[in-house]
Amino acid sequence: MSALLDVILPVFLVIGFGYAAARWLNFGEAAVDGLMRFAQSFAIPVLLFKSIATLDLGAQAEISLFLSFYIGAFTCFGLGFLGARLLFRRPLEDCVAIGFVCLFSNTLLLGVPITERAYGTAALAGNFAIIALHSPIFYIFGIVIMELVRSRGRLADPLALTRQILRGVFTQPLVIGVLSGVAYNVSGLAIPTAMAGFLDLISRAAVPAALFGLGGVLLRYRPEGDMKAIAMCCGLSILVHPAITYGLARGVFALDRDQLRSAVMTAAMAPGVNAYLFAHNYGVAKRVAASSVLIGTASSILTIWVWLHILP
Repeated sequence: MSALLDVILPVFLVIGFGYAAARWLNFGEAAVDGLMRFAQSFAIPVLLFKSIATLDLGAQAEISLFLSFYIGAFTCFGLGFLGARLLFRRPLEDCVAIGFVCLFSNTLLLGVPITERAYGTAALAGNFAIIALHSPIFYIFGIVIMELVRSRGRLADPLALTRQILRGVFTQPLVIGVLSGVAYNVSGLAIPTAMAGFLDLISRAAVPAALFGLGGVLLRYRPEGDMKAIAMCCGLSILVHPAITYGLARGVFALDRDQLRSAVMTAAMAPGVNAYLFAHNYGVAKRVAASSVLIGTASSILTIWVWLHILP
């Protein structure tokens, strides 16, 4: 119970405060959008840059860590896609969006603060190693699969698809922050004192602002209909993905304690808001995606608590 009270609840209380402010305290949609724009377009990319620029990539970028997390993620995409098609008879475009919901965990806004509160800042190295690949890989995969489905495998202009993928991936502020951090890390340059102070100030604001804004955003995602599909997405995201990751990390790849914690806690997070944005951009399965973000985030309070007790 102490893990629930000391580690998980403070994070979700910030989200709840943002939800309450948006619903009852006159923190309107424009204010929520402005705060989320600051967090997602500026503060979080700065946090990613700072974290990855100073990360020991050679020590953390182990293939077994990535395989433990990403095999679970892509397995859940496949299960979500097949479930949407075979069980719920959804159109193929919907199936891709629903699979993407099952694939795209909220690794940053939930995974980082919960892992940090549970195990300390030093335990975040594995989280950031996973996050460095998270958005680029998943966006490229999602866009390619959606475009192939929409064209039914007959692409008239592969060059146009390539341009769309590059534009979709490399205009994402989070991806820019990750790639800039990797480039600076590889350069071997030290971060000047003044720049380090700037990065520290901005990055401190990133997670609290994003969590508060996320609460305001979740107010818009009211669960309506499609409850079986939503339950499938939530189950795959917060139950199946971490279970696969845990089995691989412990039984197959024998990750060390810190990597095991990072991989499983990252996999245990609910679907991220970007999963809804992907569905929204293509105009498919928006209700399933939005409600899965809301219900999955609320449900993950208990499932994360369970994983905190299971992990060493």
